[in-house]
Amino acid sequence: TSITPIKFYFGFLTLLITSHLQLLNTHFCTFKFAAITMVALAFTGCSSLGSGSIAKRSAKLSTGIQKAYAVEPNTADRVSPMIVQNADKYNVDPLLLAAMIRQESSYKNYAISPAGAVGLTQIIPRYWQQTCSGDLIEENNNINCGTYILAKYNQSAGSWKKALAYYNVGPTGYESSWKMKRQGKKYANQVQQHQKTLKSAL
Repeated sequence: TSITPIKFYFGFLTLLITSHLQLLNTHFCTFKFAAITMVALAFTGCSSLGSGSIAKRSAKLSTGIQKAYAVEPNTADRVSPMIVQNADKYNVDPLLLAAMIRQESSYKNYAISPAGAVGLTQIIPRYWQQTCSGDLIEENNNINCGTYILAKYNQSAGSWKKALAYYNVGPTGYESSWKMKRQGKKYANQVQQHQKTLKSAL
């Protein structure tokens, strides 16, 4: 008779421990699921235009460009897929690229600067024609070349802000003159402000 209470006690203790372990396992699984979900969402949101096909992201970007920069719908619809595709190609944020085009040419394809820079991203052919093949006034060639240059500068500069400054005044100019460095930084700030405006429009 003295064994029965002991058996009962151990049986109750076993049941209690088992139920707690099951509860802990449930919470752990819930936590694990939540963590996985958060990581998945984080990676899904890495793109500034979200996930989806090029057509879907281009349409979203076109709407943003029209709202943020007062660009004509036909121009925005035509240029947006080029921005998205070339941004993907060189691992550049499409909003940053779109903002840089706004700063460089205000989406006027035939813009030519006093220094001889041409097109949407204002490429100087005498510097980049050997690197970037094709007609550099043609929109897609121009955006491809400008995106390539920006990505290349980001690799050497170590930050997008400095890469933008390089794009404006060149790496040599940026490093050799405080006046050029100040101009490059001002340009980078202007582009990033255009980027913020575009993000708000989206």
